[in-house]
Amino acid sequence: MKKYDLNLKNRKREPVPELAPLCRRIAADGTVLLKNNGVLPFGKDDVVSVFGRTAFDYIASGTGSGGLVRTAYKTNVIDGFRRVRRAKLNESLISEYKKWLKSHPFDNGHGWATEPWFQVEYVPEEALIKKAASESTAALIVIGRLSGEDKDNSAEGGSYFLTDDETELIRRVTSHFDRVAVALNVGNIIDMSWVETFDVGAVLYLWQGGQEGGLAAADVLTGRVAPSGKLPDTVAASIDDYPSHKNFGDPRGNVYEEDIYVGYRYFETFAPEKVLFPFGFGLTYTDFDVDFTDAHAANGRIFVTACVKNVGTSKGKQTVQLYFGAPEGKLGKPSRQLAAYAKTKTLVPGTSQTLKLSFPIREMSSYDDSGATGHKSCYVLEAGDYVIFGGTDVRSAAPIFTYTKPTLTVTQKCTEALSPVREFRRMRNEGGKLVYEPTPMRTYDPVKRIRDARPTCAEFGGDRGIKLADVKNGRATMSEFTSQLTDAELACLIRGEGMGLDKVDVYTTAIFGGVTDTLKHYGISITTNSDGPSGIRSDWGEITTLMPNGTLIASTFDDNAVEELFVYEGVELYTHNLDALLGPGMNIHRHPCNGRNFEYFSEDPLLTGKMAAAGSRGISVSGTYATAKHFAANSQEKNRFGCDAVASERALREIYLRGFEIAVKEGGVKAIMTSYNPINGIQSASNYDLTTLILRGEWGYDGFVMTDWDAHMNEIGGKGTPRDRARMIRAQNDIYMKVPDSEKANSEDNVLSALDDGTITRAELVRCAENLLRYIMNTPNFTRMEKQHET
Repeated sequence: MKKYDLNLKNRKREPVPELAPLCRRIAADGTVLLKNNGVLPFGKDDVVSVFGRTAFDYIASGTGSGGLVRTAYKTNVIDGFRRVRRAKLNESLISEYKKWLKSHPFDNGHGWATEPWFQVEYVPEEALIKKAASESTAALIVIGRLSGEDKDNSAEGGSYFLTDDETELIRRVTSHFDRVAVALNVGNIIDMSWVETFDVGAVLYLWQGGQEGGLAAADVLTGRVAPSGKLPDTVAASIDDYPSHKNFGDPRGNVYEEDIYVGYRYFETFAPEKVLFPFGFGLTYTDFDVDFTDAHAANGRIFVTACVKNVGTSKGKQTVQLYFGAPEGKLGKPSRQLAAYAKTKTLVPGTSQTLKLSFPIREMSSYDDSGATGHKSCYVLEAGDYVIFGGTDVRSAAPIFTYTKPTLTVTQKCTEALSPVREFRRMRNEGGKLVYEPTPMRTYDPVKRIRDARPTCAEFGGDRGIKLADVKNGRATMSEFTSQLTDAELACLIRGEGMGLDKVDVYTTAIFGGVTDTLKHYGISITTNSDGPSGIRSDWGEITTLMPNGTLIASTFDDNAVEELFVYEGVELYTHNLDALLGPGMNIHRHPCNGRNFEYFSEDPLLTGKMAAAGSRGISVSGTYATAKHFAANSQEKNRFGCDAVASERALREIYLRGFEIAVKEGGVKAIMTSYNPINGIQSASNYDLTTLILRGEWGYDGFVMTDWDAHMNEIGGKGTPRDRARMIRAQNDIYMKVPDSEKANSEDNVLSALDDGTITRAELVRCAENLLRYIMNTPNFTRMEKQHET
């Protein structure tokens, strides 16, 4: 990791000055250019007519908790052009737009999840467009979309599809201009079939670039920065082509019958002809030659060397991507899976850079949830040829090396977990053909599993004067400390409070720890947390920095740049007396209409995990923390508390949990938030298999777990309720978010009564408390409290 001189002691409680320029750089580098027939970049001699109200009403982020950041400013595309000053604008057309906008103000919905997906669009008369064409050399159309928490997108005009007005605007502009670019200011992919209908010379995804997004857009459009983003998702010809589409949106249960064949894993294996733009694809303004000079296996890893040379006429960056194709074997495999990637620095024409990529051979393993290989509940490398592909996207990648496995090897023995109880048939690759097979069902008793593994703890001994600082400094053990706490005090500790303005000096989304007088007595500090993935949520508080959205960040394919971005986000947390960010969001883009896709990274678990790991490493430099969310399988917002994710154990482990595993093992994540939804009938917030067996038992996680706000818990087969916090404790989901007052909640939930009747034990409650306390005593606010006591 790069070393940073953060000078934390002399920082002011204000937006970190280094962060905005980094946001601008990331937003430009994550812009994905899909098509360019010489239209871009716009030059100093160009006069550009800009169409689309979103050029003025730039959408900096999605809605809900992932976008509520109060900023000092937001730049739009028009402002960006004027500040970059590398191309002229058609000012007479801008004047017409301003007149129209006065009578058609931006509709923000005026409430949670009420924001419209799109804004009413201005479609100028043909005569005005013809006049603009006579005054200009090129046209730019900017189209925008909102989406967010608690509100999915929809397969209708104005959401996933263009509106009639947007379609007509493109038709009219392309009828009168020879050079037309369309820029998409959106949170996730939308329908792109119109690209083949209209004569649009250039198309690019701006995504949602945060407060610096307008400047970044102008940087790219005018060539100040060459676009180098790559698609983190597959763009299919039709929404019906996505294998998840027929099941998406069911409020009761979403059946994951596509199994491991998500995104490009499905398209490249079964339907390559249905792809408009493949995963990992993205153009720039120059040309590169990529020469794979070496590929070999050694010491349990695959090593590849690639020489990337700029053979074009302008500067730019290029990303090299490695994929593997595993032998079909008895389990069936996708034709390609992302294995590694690396991005060059900016290369000027004629220069080159050598990239060295590698990945562990064991990461080509598949999970056997059926026993087909003779090794049920194991990750295995089946015998056969593992072909390594190299290129600049999943489709263009060509074979460069073959690793041959003569016999099957078990790479990890696991325990059956999270398996389904609802019967369904799942996809399977059989000789390149799509077939369906019965999904393996649950063969164990989840309640018995919990009871058989109950922990023990020291008996209650009363106050012996031990403070939490004594534990941190080695003067007492954690067990000695927690033995002082009564059951009621422990129950208060595992409840957090939201928006705790009266107990701390900063606006927060969550506080927990020393929220009662007795807990403070033991030297437990109050820990502060703030939404979210796009920056510090300060919708009722201070000015902070709004960062680019998750989809854009992933499009950079640049771990180092993402790490640096989050280093300074961590500084902003620290200077605002915040211990943790409730982000990054890292669920899989299973379907393009999930409302929270803008918060999340990609359809691919490796890219998702690498991005989250980079962000977590970056934040930790200042001593603050990232909170990875939503664990797990939050694939739709409709009935998000009750929609059951019905999925195979293999799909969960290889796709939906894999990113979190990478974040834990490579990013050092210490805080995780569970999701609202049940997974195979058990709410995530009370899912022992999820938060104890896999997370802690198999991955070695040593942090703590919190619920999402007002989460539901349940007994196996029962209905979820926010009151059933005993099941949360039993699952080792350590803290419930949120209650208005932790002490008063002792008479409102079932924690103490469950202790009395044996549903949970004191040891299970202590286990959660100790997970939480180990986290708290390493937070900045605990250190601040220690220093105050010293003085």
